[in-house]
Amino acid sequence: MKYKKIPNTDLNISVISLGTWAFSNDVWGKVNEKDCIDTVLSAIDCGINLIDTAPIYGYGLSEKIVGKAIKGKRDKVILATKCGLKGRGKDIQIDLSPDFLKQEIEQSLKRLDVDYIDLYQCHWPDKNTPIQDTMVFMLKLKKEGKIKHIGLSNYTKDMLEEALKYADIATLQMQYSLLERAIEKDILPFCRQRGISIITYGSLAGGILSGKYLSEPKFQKSDARSFFYKFYSGDNFKKASKVVDILKEISSKAKIPIAQAALNWIYSKDGIASAIVGAKTKEQACANAASADSGLSGEDISRLNDLKW
Repeated sequence: MKYKKIPNTDLNISVISLGTWAFSNDVWGKVNEKDCIDTVLSAIDCGINLIDTAPIYGYGLSEKIVGKAIKGKRDKVILATKCGLKGRGKDIQIDLSPDFLKQEIEQSLKRLDVDYIDLYQCHWPDKNTPIQDTMVFMLKLKKEGKIKHIGLSNYTKDMLEEALKYADIATLQMQYSLLERAIEKDILPFCRQRGISIITYGSLAGGILSGKYLSEPKFQKSDARSFFYKFYSGDNFKKASKVVDILKEISSKAKIPIAQAALNWIYSKDGIASAIVGAKTKEQACANAASADSGLSGEDISRLNDLKW
């Protein structure tokens, strides 16, 4: 496993992280607790140290499972969770007000069964709460020892600049893959300049960059992969398939799975610390971790950099 240091922190995180949205036992299909716990334990054994979860994943279920899995292994884990979403189903609302966060941090600590969270991330920006109010409260949580570092997720460059007026930001979690490269325009350069590390989600574009979809799939609206719908329909699916074909060619030459080539491209980027990849089984977790030990040539990286879809 390879690791990257987050500037101005004590965090040294694995370039592949374990995403636990799939533990929600709903939008990614049914799972059982034992398999989820085994997945976390195998990820740790394979060198992954960043475990990413959120209260909204299964409405607390994911955090509870992660908490059980890391019992006795807290020193081997950098625990990242999120805050600021409430409600259920179609009624989910964003709330980063101090009043709500005061409740949510206590609930997360209880479910995770820990004294502190290494990386506490605002899940989505809240247009109804001033960024200053949120950041001042996050600093209060740091002072109390309940969190060690502040992270943001899905924030624009302007929002990030505003947040930096009030607090140090360790990481920014953003969607990024060979099929979603919007952050390259302004967010990635800005974060490099300010020493903020990016953690990517959607790293395999909802699974399409694994090469497993040979024809256009159909997902129910309740399926989490519908979040990545734009990659799976019509002309976009045809364009995405062409990217997958090139990935197949490159991965075949490198003698590695397609998904590993896609992930290798992500963490080769300066300023990107880790790619979050979900897993439901211990085999998947270790296969994801193995991508850190595979490498693409500079020529292959450049070829992928030049891809347009």
